Amino acid sequence: MARKRNLYDPKSTSLYRLSRTKLENFLRCPRCFYLDRRLGVSQPPGFPFTLNSAVDELLKREFDGYRVRQEPHPLMQEAGIDAVPAEHPQLDTWRQNFKGVSVNHEATGFTFFGAIDDLWLGRDGKYLVCDYKATAKNGEVSLDADWQISYKRQMEIYQWLLRRNGLEVSDRGWFVYCNGRRDLADFNERIEFKVKLLPYDGNDDWVEGVLKDAAATLHKDELPEPESDCEFCRYRREAAERETGALDQEYRMPES
Repeated sequence: MARKRNLYDPKSTSLYRLSRTKLENFLRCPRCFYLDRRLGVSQPPGFPFTLNSAVDELLKREFDGYRVRQEPHPLMQEAGIDAVPAEHPQLDTWRQNFKGVSVNHEATGFTFFGAIDDLWLGRDGKYLVCDYKATAKNGEVSLDADWQISYKRQMEIYQWLLRRNGLEVSDRGWFVYCNGRRDLADFNERIEFKVKLLPYDGNDDWVEGVLKDAAATLHKDELPEPESDCEFCRYRREAAERETGALDQEYRMPES
């Protein structure tokens, strides 16, 4: 059944709320994005990453302790980061899902928003975006995989949003990457993590143009072409072909 909530109406004069996650969906497949935001047919939901959410929550509490004291976290000291967890009156809002850091973007008619994990303040007066990640893999964590382009875009979107909220934001952001250990003898009711801070120097020049492309796509009255490497488009196409073939076979008239 088509979902009717928060659909884009090209005739509306009200600002349309668009999340960072939905813009990422547009970058992956404009057709799926259009089906979701314009026609109300969303992709099947993924599995909830509850362990990752637990790691995020515990990291926030840990960094908040150093925020109160305005001291750098030991991980920041080890990485040579001359900063402390930032105190900002909007931080609690900026970290909340469905609220986040928001910008009214008049050129597209969007209220564009995204929820950050953390924000640090450098001794030079510039803010640094911090994002928490959790995984469990053999070897060291990195940002080298092709699919991690979405992590990098996420960081750059946060930098773009914060800059348009009046903050001086460093190009350099940080990922607090937690890797669950698999080399221990037993479980013993706990998962241990190796934590590594990974720097990333972002460039948000692309965000403005992609927002305009997304708005133009939603404003049209026709579906974009399927993406060749989109697994959802491929599934819908192949399923339709099989269903059509099965129906033809079922209702084919017997030869006399």
